[in-house]
Amino acid sequence: MSTESATPAAAAIPVPAGTWKVDPVHSSVEFQVKHLGIATVKGQFKEFEGTVEVGPDGAVAYGTVKTASVDTREPQRDDHLRSADFFEVEKYPEIGFRSTAIRATGEDEFEIDADLSIHGVTRPVTLKATLEGYEPEDHQGKTRVGISASTQINRSDFEMRFNAALGSGNMVVSDKVKILVEVSAVKAD
Repeated sequence: MSTESATPAAAAIPVPAGTWKVDPVHSSVEFQVKHLGIATVKGQFKEFEGTVEVGPDGAVAYGTVKTASVDTREPQRDDHLRSADFFEVEKYPEIGFRSTAIRATGEDEFEIDADLSIHGVTRPVTLKATLEGYEPEDHQGKTRVGISASTQINRSDFEMRFNAALGSGNMVVSDKVKILVEVSAVKAD
């Protein structure tokens, strides 16, 4: 993939130059949302892929998540999340992500502005990211970087509005959703 739309000043971001492919075995895409206004429910997507390209002209990150792979460790809730009330996986099988700008904010920290597509809606988001580490040669002779990133979205911005009010005034499911990504990426040969 070309980096023509990449962010300028790649040298300013703390990820070494190259094309980095997300290793799904050593990475995670997770979310957290309040249930009943009192407890945090955590979930993950088990199937995803991603790439980070860093070159002299800039950097770009992009990837997809398979919505049907949602897992909250509760099959009935997972089925509900796959339904038209939430992800509507038959109609919208993927969540898409593509950076629009990446900029350093500290020695090992950076921000990623991106277009996030969920449930047929694309909205801009900003993730706070950290370079967690760099390994020039792992036990298999591969070069790796570790990156963590997080953001918060309102699910209603993505047309996922299912909810019910409780007598206390709390909602069954919060509109606010935290997204947490932990990536181990391998440099492509």
